[in-house]
Amino acid sequence: MALAGKNIREIATILKISESSVKTYLQRVYRKLGVSSKADLIRKLGSKISEVSY
Repeated sequence: MALAGKNIREIATILKISESSVKTYLQRVYRKLGVSSKADLIRKLGSKISEVSY
């Protein structure tokens, strides 16, 4: 969802979890992939994912 441009609040609403949980999960993903921001994540994975829809 982050790759699709959703912000933390939108992701939390869709998944019915708290915004702080979304932040925690995104931080874990960033760490595992070696990135530090959503922009870095998009640069790293964006070319591998042609279309994401939710």
